[in-house]
Amino acid sequence: MSTAVALLNKLPMAFRPNVAGEIECVVQFNLSTPMHALIKNGVCTVHPGSAATADVTLTMEDEDLISLLRGDLNGLTALMTDRLQLEGDLLLAQRLFDFFDPNKLV
Repeated sequence: MSTAVALLNKLPMAFRPNVAGEIECVVQFNLSTPMHALIKNGVCTVHPGSAATADVTLTMEDEDLISLLRGDLNGLTALMTDRLQLEGDLLLAQRLFDFFDPNKLV
């Protein structure tokens, strides 16, 4: 299992439902091992593989996702330097990483 996959599997315990509010979405992570997260009813779950449909898709290298989730890489910087490609709901993507406590992803 890659480090990026291990980190994504920590998303449910790092999820901050009070920040996410009532949002319901599917987030696709296209990495060396594709994964997707479902946020619904104040709960985040992570699943292997590609989602049938996603509200937002993030495509990036594993190391860049790790840096992004840990707060070492700014999302806008990643996007502007082509380290991150986004498809779908860009407003959701902009808020997405606020939904997770980076201290719980260490």
